[in-house]
Amino acid sequence: QVQLVESGGGLVQAGGSLRLSCAASGRISSTYAMGWFRQAPGKEREFVAGISWSAGSTYYADSVKGRFTISRDNAENTVYLQMKSLKLEDTAVYYCNSRRASSPWLLKGIGSWGQGTQVTVSS
Repeated sequence: QVQLVESGGGLVQAGGSLRLSCAASGRISSTYAMGWFRQAPGKEREFVAGISWSAGSTYYADSVKGRFTISRDNAENTVYLQMKSLKLEDTAVYYCNSRRASSPWLLKGIGSWGQGTQVTVSS
């Protein structure tokens, strides 16, 4: 229901950091959640991290726990993904997603999606 625009992707060496941003065109409902998915070439899109807009409750994929941090700025209608200790396997197009907080993260065809931003991790 909202337009999402990602930014912050780029090329980074393994072990480095990047911060992705996702700006929503409209105010995000307190009943919604925002999240990040990623898709590597030839691979299925996978869930990375999510956050509820009201309480700020977070959920992470096991592959990024301890390295990635999702956060939100309610006043700016923006969600962030701080990525640290990046690995080669983190290389993918990262997509921002908004959905009702009651919708399971395992479902990929739900809500609104951004156009994606490329993250490339080099050795």
